[in-house]
Amino acid sequence: MSHILHAISTFILIVEFIIGNLGNAFMALVNIMDLVKRGKISSVDQILTGLAISRITLFWSLLTSLLVSSIYTALMISGKLMMIIKIFWTVTNHFSIWLATCLSIFYFLKIANFSNSIFLYLKWRVKNVVSLTLLVSFLILFLNILVINRCIDVWIDGHGANMSYRTISSNSAQFSRLVLLVNTMFTLIPFTVTLAMFLLLIFSLWRHLKNMQLHAKGSRDVSITAHVKALRSVVAFLLLYTVFFLSLLSLCWNVDFKHKDLIALFSQSMGMAFPSAHSCLLILENRKLSQSLLSVLRWMKCRLKGIWGIS
Repeated sequence: MSHILHAISTFILIVEFIIGNLGNAFMALVNIMDLVKRGKISSVDQILTGLAISRITLFWSLLTSLLVSSIYTALMISGKLMMIIKIFWTVTNHFSIWLATCLSIFYFLKIANFSNSIFLYLKWRVKNVVSLTLLVSFLILFLNILVINRCIDVWIDGHGANMSYRTISSNSAQFSRLVLLVNTMFTLIPFTVTLAMFLLLIFSLWRHLKNMQLHAKGSRDVSITAHVKALRSVVAFLLLYTVFFLSLLSLCWNVDFKHKDLIALFSQSMGMAFPSAHSCLLILENRKLSQSLLSVLRWMKCRLKGIWGIS
């Protein structure tokens, strides 16, 4: 039974890897071609392009980490290699999450309606707010890397001592769990920010509906449509991020369970669903990207008909 579950988890992981790479590559390519064609790119497309590139890098960093952990034992992995793997994953995962958070902030400031002077000040300077958010995220990334480097230094000191293979393996498992736990705690910050944007968007929509009832307007207008579309995007992010967060937690504690390799593989497939599925949903929600996708699918359909001689 465990072999079947292992094969299913591996298959899901491979499918997510392929779909995630194709979806994010498509998103980045469409926006880059649009930039070359028009000579300019909108703020939301800049965020989407950066997000797509960061997630492609994240997928390959995850693949590299899986290959290294499967090929090399705890005794063979050097401190320098361990540092490169952990920090590279931390950086790519950081930008994947924070750029998605910036997208939520952008939608909130563009769509929400509040008469508060502070909100209006931020709404008129949405590009500066997003830029400042990214700068703050750099500071958080710097602190995250400092903590991880400290963990790695402690692991290297223990690794260099005269210990048995079993002791080194145990220490490596504990070290990996500690690094994952540190990253998980740091990723709570963008999750909290996105959750706040979601709640404020709901409040803005409620106020707008209340005002419409008072003024006896129609049941639906452009503002409601924009609110609902933004809420769909933010809800998708929150749900998928929750799955990602739970997968990190399960990876942190799976060393205490039987069949820990199977649990780790299943958790990794759950975690990869976040950058893979979220990017696909962003393509479907974006008019330009969805139209480009339909054009590509029509072209592929015509090509297949030509190859197989179907009229």
